[in-house]
Amino acid sequence: MSLRFAILTALLDEELSGYDLARDFDHSLGFFWQASHQQIYRELKKLGEIGWLSSRSLKQSGRPDRVLYAMTGDGKQALDDWVLGGDKMRMHEIRDDFYIKLYNTSPGNLTHILSSLRDRRQWMQERLALYEKIRERRYAKPEQLSLRRQGVYLALLAGSKCCQFYVAWCEEAMSLLERSADHSILSSPELVNTA
Repeated sequence: MSLRFAILTALLDEELSGYDLARDFDHSLGFFWQASHQQIYRELKKLGEIGWLSSRSLKQSGRPDRVLYAMTGDGKQALDDWVLGGDKMRMHEIRDDFYIKLYNTSPGNLTHILSSLRDRRQWMQERLALYEKIRERRYAKPEQLSLRRQGVYLALLAGSKCCQFYVAWCEEAMSLLERSADHSILSSPELVNTA
């Protein structure tokens, strides 16, 4: 997927400024598709150049004009074509250097690895709490939502399930490594020689 379709998706229901889009990415679409504010503004310009977005300026007193973007008919058609296009069923590839670090776990770095796992679990628990807060506030009764909002709910549900899985994985990893650490201390040559 490219950023352009995430932007078009954000503009389905209303026209938004670049600032509003960046804020939406920080609090909604950004959970699933990362983009910097600079990337969003660059893509807005490109989408305008190819005719998928229109823009209009709103005068503001004492401030620069606010530019609002809206999807054009061509933009809506492109988004529809993308949604209906071939789905490669390719899961998001995990690119996380921590997994490579796990390949190098040793007694010398075990404390650091365990600390990283605790930090990751904490971060993911916080993300899960945020997803649950959003779900309770906006999607408590998914069967009563519009079809489009049900789709948003399902993306949020997938994010929650991924968080739950990751928290459980962190706990399993910490448990295994902590048991291994205890075992290696008990079987260390220093302790064996003194017995």
